[in-house]
Amino acid sequence: MERREIEIFLTLAEELHFGRTAQRLLVSQARVSQTIARLERQFGVALFERTSRRVALTPVGAALYADVRAGHDRIERGVAAAIAAGRGITGVLTVGLEAPAVAELAAPVFTRFRQNNPGVEIVFRETGFTDPLDLLRSGDVDVAVTNAPVDEAGFEEGPVLHTEPVVLAVARGHRLATRTAVTLDDLDGEVVFRAGRRAAPYRRDPEPPTPATLLDLMARVAAGEGVCPLAAHAADYFARPTLAMVPFAPGSPPVRWVLCWRTGARTARVAALAAAI
Repeated sequence: MERREIEIFLTLAEELHFGRTAQRLLVSQARVSQTIARLERQFGVALFERTSRRVALTPVGAALYADVRAGHDRIERGVAAAIAAGRGITGVLTVGLEAPAVAELAAPVFTRFRQNNPGVEIVFRETGFTDPLDLLRSGDVDVAVTNAPVDEAGFEEGPVLHTEPVVLAVARGHRLATRTAVTLDDLDGEVVFRAGRRAAPYRRDPEPPTPATLLDLMARVAAGEGVCPLAAHAADYFARPTLAMVPFAPGSPPVRWVLCWRTGARTARVAALAAAI
């Protein structure tokens, strides 16, 4: 497999969507389709199951992904380490966090980065609640950790730093509060608040105004004004007697925390952090 084939295969295996894969890699969707078809002819086996509604890895594709991802990551780390040694990477790397808890949840990554780059100091900053890309947009941070997908022009989405399930925050007296699990169908008829990222440009569905702060969000949910899907760590970090955090059923879409940087601003320090992941 050539390098570009590896990148396309790995990205499609993570996105499971031809359009998003093409967008991330800045290639055409046809290029992605042709590359995967060529690999499947070369291997003599299907790597992905495709229908009009979904894309999924086959068992062979999943095994190949595990092997190729591990080898690709080792190569990326080695290259980054060599570049760091040659350039003597030093200075400060300022990281914006949409969810401050990610600094603890992904602590092994940041520890590895510090070990590989002892001349770099990491400084964490909390981004805006309603616009997690605000500090990145203004240049106040070098890189941000935000909820994927990053679909705003002018930014590049990097590797996945941390993945976790989703829970639904509801008031203690809510009809779903005693459930052991919920599904997306259970949200029918509910006022659903959004935590953080503003709606994607292509979304046109009416929605309630986004609360200005996390405190405001929690207060409104506790008052029974609506419900809100949150990353699972909220059950530990934001627990309170007026709220219930109900897990979504297995197989529900997870939260993927990814690195993000401004287009054209992938500095050596940012590249080193991506390599540590």
